Amino acid sequence: MPDRTTPATDPGPPPSSSLGDSLAGGWADRGEELPPEDWGRARGRRRTGTVWLFALFITAMALGHAWISDELTSQAFLAWATIFTAISFQALPFLVFGVALSAALTAFVPPSAYQRFIPSKPSHAVPVAGASGALLPGCECASVPIAGSLIKGGVAPAAALTFLLAAPSINPVVMIATAVAFAGQPEMILARFVASLLAAVVIGWIWVRFGRADWLRLPTHNHAPGASRWQVFRESMLHDMMHAGGYLVVGGLAAATLNIMVPREWLLAVAGMPVVSVLVLALLAILLSICSEADAFVAVSLTDFSPTAKLAFMVIGPIVDLKLLAMQAGVFGWRFVARFAPLCLLVGLLSTFLIGGLIL
Repeated sequence: MPDRTTPATDPGPPPSSSLGDSLAGGWADRGEELPPEDWGRARGRRRTGTVWLFALFITAMALGHAWISDELTSQAFLAWATIFTAISFQALPFLVFGVALSAALTAFVPPSAYQRFIPSKPSHAVPVAGASGALLPGCECASVPIAGSLIKGGVAPAAALTFLLAAPSINPVVMIATAVAFAGQPEMILARFVASLLAAVVIGWIWVRFGRADWLRLPTHNHAPGASRWQVFRESMLHDMMHAGGYLVVGGLAAATLNIMVPREWLLAVAGMPVVSVLVLALLAILLSICSEADAFVAVSLTDFSPTAKLAFMVIGPIVDLKLLAMQAGVFGWRFVARFAPLCLLVGLLSTFLIGGLIL
């Protein structure tokens, strides 16, 4: 009979064993309960690329900080930061207001409302649609789906395309932003309005004469069926703000970099050639794809270029740029873009040279 005063539990490890031995004791007798060798590891192929990329990124940041920390207080960097901040903060209120207004038009104004004011004859409808762009604000991101809705609603394609070009070019928000950017230069405001409206109307008339129906794909719905107006408004504003805001930042960065990093001799050499400077800024407008509510602030920062070259930047950007090409292709098809984009570029440049020579 066992002694009741003797504990029935295991007396434990001998005094000479360590705490680690006591914790590990007993695992040898558990057999299959012992964790397998790959316990705690991810199943399947091991992927370490992300870890290495993160390590390289951290290393690059550390090295970059060590190399350029002294340069962050240099005059060149401070000038670059000042230009970028000025462009962004000046343009942001107009960008937000323009996007909100265009989203409201998309959500709350039915296409039938436009048909009441646009004549049925295409040649007469084109100038009316162009003038409507001065009354109904809308950025490039909103003008493309609105034009598609107009065509589906029975408006002549030439008139809808004229509105597509005029609305982001001469709407009130854009003109006010241009007046703020070019303060004390009313001739620049007038030149932008006339050149942009002329280009939009001429392109519309050319489409009336030479455009074909099979070049234009029937637009599809842009929002989920049954979506409420407030849902359409919210989705349109978020979509346009994310896209337009990103392009504004890219444009501001590019403009600040051009002003600081590009040697002044290069800019003077290009800016000193009237035709070449216009073509260079037109190409820059296509590549940067800045929202029309903000492009005037970028244009005014390009101080070495002539007023006509700056005008080309503001006329070409809202009617043909990379984001517009993609959006037009999504709504109307690439067959349309292949014919419409070159036409817009050619007529926009001719209008810029003409109005720039007469007014500026």
